[in-house]
Amino acid sequence: MKRIKHLITVVLVMTLASTFNACSEWLEVYPQNNQVSDYYWSSKEEVDAMLNGCYYYYRNMVSSQLIPLGELRAGQIFSRSSNTNLQEFRIKETDNISNWGPFYEVINVANGVISNAEKVLTRDDTYDKNRLNAHKAEAYFLRALSYFYLVRNWKEVPLVLYPYEDDSQDYQIVQADEAKVIAQIKKDLQTALESGAAKEYYVKAWENKGRATKWAICALLADVCLWSESYADAEKYCDQILNSNSAYAPSFLSSPSHSSWFSIYNPGNSNESILELQWNEEDKQLNNLPYLFDPSSTTRVYAYSRKMTELFVEEYTYTQQHMTEAVRSMYGGFYCNPPTAYLAAETGFVWKYFGSEVLTEKRTPEHYDPHFILYRTTEVLLMKAEALIMQGSDRYSEALALIDKVRERSNLGSTGIDPLNTTEFELLECLLNERATELAGEGKAWYDMLRFGRRNNYQYKESFITARLLEFNKQASTSWFRSVLSDNNALFLPVWEQELENNPLLVQNPYYE
Repeated sequence: MKRIKHLITVVLVMTLASTFNACSEWLEVYPQNNQVSDYYWSSKEEVDAMLNGCYYYYRNMVSSQLIPLGELRAGQIFSRSSNTNLQEFRIKETDNISNWGPFYEVINVANGVISNAEKVLTRDDTYDKNRLNAHKAEAYFLRALSYFYLVRNWKEVPLVLYPYEDDSQDYQIVQADEAKVIAQIKKDLQTALESGAAKEYYVKAWENKGRATKWAICALLADVCLWSESYADAEKYCDQILNSNSAYAPSFLSSPSHSSWFSIYNPGNSNESILELQWNEEDKQLNNLPYLFDPSSTTRVYAYSRKMTELFVEEYTYTQQHMTEAVRSMYGGFYCNPPTAYLAAETGFVWKYFGSEVLTEKRTPEHYDPHFILYRTTEVLLMKAEALIMQGSDRYSEALALIDKVRERSNLGSTGIDPLNTTEFELLECLLNERATELAGEGKAWYDMLRFGRRNNYQYKESFITARLLEFNKQASTSWFRSVLSDNNALFLPVWEQELENNPLLVQNPYYE
């Protein structure tokens, strides 16, 4: 693995973290040498700054990696930019999207906290074991989250569990297989939970939803368990959120109100939220999410595909009510005026990022600060439904009740599916469509298709990957997609060329050789 700025990471991340927190004074930056990290473990504030820097890295990844990697191959959202290799499955080892470096930056900082934060106990009298363990729980979460992104995109990646602090360290590491990486992710998250130190809440409002809590750890664990087909465990971790009696537990916003649903995105940090990356216009912290989906911009990058807009319009039509009551459809997650304009897919855009009010009130540039949600309670409900479906027909009615709960919040009513007269495939197809419209634009679509299609040794690959991709993704020909997807390795990214040059122990994904 390439030594991507590892020796300066500690210095850089603390500088970034101080900016992220809008501090008036920058943390002191010491000169580099072979023991650079020793300078930065003297106070609890410095440990906090290190962890906050990880969220800064993730903020920078939203438009460049989190959205493209989570959306474009699925075809629900497509890119109008010149760089369309990812969505066309023509990605090359020279393309920047193949650079896993930003995820390893987060991992290196998290490793630093796990390995070194204990030094602060002897250097800062105000730092105690409880604070230390809380910091380490957060670091375990951040490391696990990065590895989960890595394993879903590259499958086999170097598993690094110690920080790069000294130029003499060996940075040439072989790739670990998927099962080993997943096992480490689970171990990290379970360690964080079992410590009892993971916070249920933070005092500062932005931190309460903007930093990893016990609830975020459970949500990620449930997600990882679904990926590894550990369905009973996935249900267990969902229930730790959904059945909690804690006053600080996130809760499902059940009101079938357009304004209530839209509050999840603006102003954000709703009771439904578990973890979201934060921006704040008051501190001049803006992002480009509204711009990326702005239909009035000739340089807009992302738009809904034709099939995706059809799903939204079907929801609107289904209600047989005024469009403002369709909640997550017209003017909720999707905007298209008039509704029939969806026939030209270019007219639809992600209102959850671009809108500042329900209906037609758009954000103006000085308010370009929508948050990017990583997990929210509605997704936990749908994750539990998935876990129940996969545990057998005697759990189908429970799963449908959860899906209906989400639909009723959107004024859509019941699925109408009879749990005694349905199949696993039919329920999974229903659930996948439900996730598609509810979580549209939130970086989930491709991972959903991949997870559903790969389970039980690719049992549903044709239905949930190949056929669905052909239905949604019109960026290349049917014959091309079928040719590419005949090789399961094509579902994952190539190792970046520069990584291969710097680490001769790495092996290229066979599809790209």
